[in-house]
Amino acid sequence: MKTKVKELSYEQVLALKPEKSRKPVKPGLFWRKLMQFLGKGELKATNFKANYIGMEKLGRCEPCLILMNHSCFTDLLIAETVFADRPFNIVCTSDGFVGKKSLMRSLGCIPTNKFVTDFVLVRNMKFAFDKLHTSVLMYPEASYSFDGTATPLPATLGKCLKLFDVPVVMIRTYGAFARDPLYNNLQKRKVDISADIKYLLSREDIQKKSVDELNEILKKEFCFDNWEWQKQNNVQITEPFRADYLNRVLYKCSCCGAEGKMLGKGINLTCGACGTKWTLNEDGTLAPEKPFSSVPAWFRWEREQVRKELTDGTYRLDVPVEIYMLVNTKAIYHVGEGTLKHDNNGFVLDGCNGKLHYEQSPKASYSLYSDYYWYEIGDMICIGDMKTLYYCFPKEAGDIVAKARIATEELYKMSTL
Repeated sequence: MKTKVKELSYEQVLALKPEKSRKPVKPGLFWRKLMQFLGKGELKATNFKANYIGMEKLGRCEPCLILMNHSCFTDLLIAETVFADRPFNIVCTSDGFVGKKSLMRSLGCIPTNKFVTDFVLVRNMKFAFDKLHTSVLMYPEASYSFDGTATPLPATLGKCLKLFDVPVVMIRTYGAFARDPLYNNLQKRKVDISADIKYLLSREDIQKKSVDELNEILKKEFCFDNWEWQKQNNVQITEPFRADYLNRVLYKCSCCGAEGKMLGKGINLTCGACGTKWTLNEDGTLAPEKPFSSVPAWFRWEREQVRKELTDGTYRLDVPVEIYMLVNTKAIYHVGEGTLKHDNNGFVLDGCNGKLHYEQSPKASYSLYSDYYWYEIGDMICIGDMKTLYYCFPKEAGDIVAKARIATEELYKMSTL
């Protein structure tokens, strides 16, 4: 999927009028049926099956909050299929509205800036529940998983459940990540997909439990390891491209410690510094198994290494980037180039011949909007606030996107201790 891009100067973008926030609309029957039709072919190819757990407790016309783990675009098609008889609004990233605002609104989408405190989003979701009498689909992780395991949830989620005062339903998918992992450059594999649709919390449950108790329940529900699931269920991925771009996740050699020298190609992952080679087996394990037999274990080690750098004060990102901006839904604006820096003090972005300067502290967000092959442009790091987002595309800087997200999450933890 691509997006609309325009070339404008930084001054021209600053002069653009911001768009007014609009309340969400109830998705019409035509659009719901269209999404279900579009999803038929994709889900048929995956032999999709749904398992409903306790859903008889949910009233036929009763609005609910639908929480879903996020693996790939197929997630939305699954939700539209399993809730075919229930209108719902969809919380989605604001850049998804670019060039197709009317369509997205007709589908019932509610825009938000990822990993930014967004009170307007909460208000719009409340409006959907109370005034439109619709359910709302939300991916609380906000971004696709890099390593196939759970990503952090916002600490405010429990408070939101109290405010919304509607039942909570959980959709948990199996096989979606294995079929279309983010690192693999949109190359789909032949993997069956299934989902559990579970009635998780009633209004009474939410009223009785504390915010901390609610957050713990959600954290438990969003605890998963897609690689372990693949191994335990003997899911064989035989595609010859299964390790393509795996270096985006495993960017640091676990043997020599070199960064930015890893290459994922075909079924192998190779370090260009020391020459060590691993094979990504059909069951998702790595061979040789030393020092790590799984992608998540290796990724956890990379997190430990980043944490050590932050503690020692040696972590530093300083790379040239192409800079794009989002200030409205008409386009993503390419404004020039600059330098993105990240250390224990947070992010600093300078560019556009000295005209752009933006700083973001470690306390600004618990995670980072970063992505691989974003709208088929390239690997990306996004920072900003409710008014403006800056999309930074590193120029020949190696695989830094995953490390930057890890560092952001660890810095936030350290800053809030």
